[in-house]
Amino acid sequence: MALSGLDIYKLLPKTNCRQCGYSTCLAFAMALAKKQVALEKCPFIKPEVKDALEQASLPPMRTVTIGTGDDKVEVGNETVLFRHEEKFHNPTAIGFIIDDNISDSEFGNKVKIINNLSFERVGQLIKVNLIALRQTGKADNFVQKAKKISQLSNLGLVLMANDVQALKGALENCAKQKPLIYKATEENIKEFAALAKAYGVSLAISAGELEKIEELAQKANQEGLSDIVLDTGNKSITKKIEDLTFARRLALKKKRRSIGYPVITVVEDADPYQEAIEAGTYIAKYASIVLIKTVEAWQTLALLTLRQNIYTDPQKPLQVEPKVYNIGQVNEQSPVMVTTNFSLSYYTVLGEVEASKVPSYILSVDTEGMSVLTAWAAEKFTPEKITDSLAKSGLKEKIKHNKLIIPGYVSVMSGDLEDKSGWQIIVGPKEASGLPSFLKKM
Repeated sequence: MALSGLDIYKLLPKTNCRQCGYSTCLAFAMALAKKQVALEKCPFIKPEVKDALEQASLPPMRTVTIGTGDDKVEVGNETVLFRHEEKFHNPTAIGFIIDDNISDSEFGNKVKIINNLSFERVGQLIKVNLIALRQTGKADNFVQKAKKISQLSNLGLVLMANDVQALKGALENCAKQKPLIYKATEENIKEFAALAKAYGVSLAISAGELEKIEELAQKANQEGLSDIVLDTGNKSITKKIEDLTFARRLALKKKRRSIGYPVITVVEDADPYQEAIEAGTYIAKYASIVLIKTVEAWQTLALLTLRQNIYTDPQKPLQVEPKVYNIGQVNEQSPVMVTTNFSLSYYTVLGEVEASKVPSYILSVDTEGMSVLTAWAAEKFTPEKITDSLAKSGLKEKIKHNKLIIPGYVSVMSGDLEDKSGWQIIVGPKEASGLPSFLKKM
C-alpha cells in the first residue's frame, strides 16, 4: 500500500540536514510520496526503514512483461477500479490462438495476417500484441511451430501446453523472446513454476476459484517466481466478469498481494460476432490479456478501437497540433475550414474532406483538446481565438480569397467572427458527413 507523505515522514530521521536537496525532512517525504525523488537521496535512512518503504511503495498489481524490443507488452500495474479516478496504465494485450496441427503453409499465412493487423486511428497506430501457440498433439510438432513463430514474428508469444517436455523444447528455441507459459494448475504448479524460473519467463496459473488461485500464486512465489498471470478458467461471461472484478478489488482495495497480478481470459466462440462481444466485455472489465481464435480485420479493429477509447487518459484528451493542414494538392483557390484540435474532431473532418476529393485547408485551433461544441461552451473556440489563429497561420499568403467555412453548430458566432477577422464567413454543415457534398457544390 502506498504511503502518504506524513506516513513517510514518521519513518525518516527528522534531522533536516538538507543533504537530500530539500530544506526539511517533511518536504523530502512529500516529494518521495509523489515519486519525485529517490529514497537513496537520504544519507541517514536505516536499512529496516528502507525495506519498509520499498515494500509499501510496490504497486498493488504487479507488472508482467511479455516479449522483447519494440513489440514487448506490459500488463498489470493498475491502481484504480474506474478510469476517472486516475487512468488505466497498461492497455489489455490482444492476441490470437493458433493450433499447432495446421499445415505449414496455412500456419505461415496466419502468422503473416496477425503481424499485419494494425490500423491508424485519430493519429495513433493501434495493433495487436500476442500470438498464442496451442498444443494439440505431439511435442515435436509444438516445438517446431514455436520455433517457426519466433522466426516469423516479433509479437509477444504465449505457449499454451500442458506437456512439460513440449514447453521445455519450445523454450530452448524462444526463451529469449520472453514468452508467457499457459497454464499451470494444481497438479503441475511445481514443475511449471520451476520451468518458468529456469528460463526467466512468466507463468499463467489457473484454477476455478480465486482462493485456489491465491494458493497457487503463493506456491509459485515459494518456487522463486514472481511474474505471474491469473486465469479463472472457462466460465459464463457473467461468472467471468465476477471473477475479474473480485480479483481487481481484492488487489486494489484489500491490498491482497497474493492476488495482485494481471488476469488472462481465453475466448472461443464459433460465432465471430459473439466472440468479439465477449472479448470486448473483458477488455472493458478488467482483463489484462484477451486471447481469441478468429483472425478477422473487422473484428480486430472493433476490439482495438474499444481498447483505445478505454485506455486513453480521461484528463488529457487526444490532440493534434494546432496549425494549418494541407489536404490534397491545394492551391490559392482551395477552400479553408476551421475546427478544433481535438483529435476525433480533426480526423473526422479530415476523412470527409479526403472523401470529397476537393483539395482544402483545415485550420486546427488550439482548444485544449475539446470538441467543437464543448470548446464553444467553454469559451475556447471563440471569434477571438479563431481570429488569432488565422493571423498566425499564414493563410493570407497562400490563398487569393478570404472565405472561411465554420462548423454549422457554431453558426451563431458568424457575424462576430466576420467583424473581428475581416474574413467572409460561410456556415458549413453541422455534421462532418455533410462536407463532401457541401465542398463539391462550392
